[in-house]
Amino acid sequence: MIPPIEMTSDMMIVFGCLIFVTILFVFEIVRVDMVGLLMMVLLPLSGVITASQAISGLSSNAVVSIIAVIIIGAGLDKTGVMNIFAKQIVTLAGKSEVRIMALISATVAFISSFMQNIGAAALFLPATNRMCRQLNVPISRILIPMGFCAVIGGCITLVGSSPLILLNDLMAAWWEHNQTLLGDKPFEAFGLFSVTPIGISLVIAAILYFVLFRKFVLPEVECEDDACCLLNQTLECTYGEELHQSYELFVSDDFITKRLDELKIRPLYHSTVICICKPGSRDGRTRVTVPARADIIEPGDTIGIISNQEHVKKLASDMGWILLEELNLLNEVLSPENAGVTEAIISPRSELVGKTLHQVYFRKRYQVNPLALYKRNEVLLEDISETKLQPGDAFLLHGQWEKFHLLQRKNDLVFTEHIEGEIMHPEKAGFAVGCLILALVLALGLKVQLSIALLTGAVSMILTKVMTIDEAYRSVDWMTVFLLAGLIPLGIAFENTGASLYLSTGVTHLFHGYLTPLVLFLIIGFLTSFFTLVTSNVGATVLLIPLAMDMALQIGADPRMAALLVAVAASNTFILPTHQVNALIMRPGGYKVIDYIRAGTGMTFLYIAVVMTIMYFFYGISA
Repeated sequence: MIPPIEMTSDMMIVFGCLIFVTILFVFEIVRVDMVGLLMMVLLPLSGVITASQAISGLSSNAVVSIIAVIIIGAGLDKTGVMNIFAKQIVTLAGKSEVRIMALISATVAFISSFMQNIGAAALFLPATNRMCRQLNVPISRILIPMGFCAVIGGCITLVGSSPLILLNDLMAAWWEHNQTLLGDKPFEAFGLFSVTPIGISLVIAAILYFVLFRKFVLPEVECEDDACCLLNQTLECTYGEELHQSYELFVSDDFITKRLDELKIRPLYHSTVICICKPGSRDGRTRVTVPARADIIEPGDTIGIISNQEHVKKLASDMGWILLEELNLLNEVLSPENAGVTEAIISPRSELVGKTLHQVYFRKRYQVNPLALYKRNEVLLEDISETKLQPGDAFLLHGQWEKFHLLQRKNDLVFTEHIEGEIMHPEKAGFAVGCLILALVLALGLKVQLSIALLTGAVSMILTKVMTIDEAYRSVDWMTVFLLAGLIPLGIAFENTGASLYLSTGVTHLFHGYLTPLVLFLIIGFLTSFFTLVTSNVGATVLLIPLAMDMALQIGADPRMAALLVAVAASNTFILPTHQVNALIMRPGGYKVIDYIRAGTGMTFLYIAVVMTIMYFFYGISA
């Protein structure tokens, strides 16, 4: 047994930094990326690490991998590849929050089993955001389960996480160094699927945990009254509440077929038909997303309308149509992720000046729906298609975000707000998938360092013109990058000053005389879980695997199982947003540190319980 180690002044500084970081995280005194920057400054100034070590996180394998994989994920999303997965999940899950959460979490866990968990989470993050917005499910109720399962999914195979990738190499080095104590017993490496029973059990347990306790452990999202309002506060102040929300109506069988302009929906009800869904196409429905005045409304049609509740109820009553409680057939078309409302002003050089919308075939030409016209300090909702336009006139328009991006390139209209979404390039999907496959082949097949393999895939995305280099830069969440780059030096300081070894030996001596294999493995599990919270999981693995194997050998336990436990427990990092995946989802989910503490505390103990149970019954750990 390693003798006790005395605490040094450098250790005290490191422990002080750890306490300081924890306080900053818990009380949110500064933004999380600022915490990372502070560590990059304070640690070298205190003298516990060198200046080069303090900034080494910026060039670390983990940080470069994150930057590259976010770019790859953005390229896959931009070409619509991730939409394929999203549509399948939406089809299977319907609108059930529980099913959406379970399916997304299971899918990400599976992807994480053969690539780095940060890669799996980053690849699926845009698709998850799109699904949640489309189905009106709060993303804060989905991202923590998804992120936790991405971390856990890395334990399904030996290539899913960095600690498990390092496992056999660290064991082999220890085995060779301790050959005299082991006798002639040969070293036996773990296979690719040796850890699979533990990983699958953990994924199932995590999903059940969130299914059963989601109301208690996931952050509560307050629903605002105007959550479904199409207009922001500024636009609503200008255009009033006449155009408040999108609705779906079903045309009853006894309705007499008429042209859209014959119904006079806009002048009578101050409502705009923005979509007509007709039965009878090959896939069951055909949609007209920018209806013209000559389009036919007939029985069996489903109509998408922008109006307010009072007007749409009167319209449904007068026409004999059925007002549906929520969007169904038109959910994808009218989803805020795909379409929305924005304001545009007629420019002095516009071809529209002096003409009416009807004269220039506005809907057909631009593929967007005009909702209202602001002219001479007056909002016009009727006959806007027959009003002559002048420079400075403002339109309220509804359409697909992609159409607005195309329209923005012309000189006819000037948009007053940032346009969401982006132009999709499905024709580049093959190149995007090829770039991902190239990165995986380099990393898994040719054993190229992960950061270089992923960076190759990211650069290939740009060279094949899946995305421009400016789009690649904009896709990276630099807050996450600097948070992780600043925490890596803290892990280096823990290892260099001996603070990690001080804690490990202290715990071992505390339980000396009471150590049975089961007790020892419990200590190793909790010790590794603690270290992986405050240091990198790789740092915890490198430090604790030799120490755990030493302790196991001293009490007659299997050193291989002790090493395996360290490699698996190094992924038990849920209480703080210090893991790369937790940091990645923090901003998109709008999470605070307390949200991780609430959800992660129970998950941490469940994780250890499941791992110990599976190892006891399937891996031969004796009591």
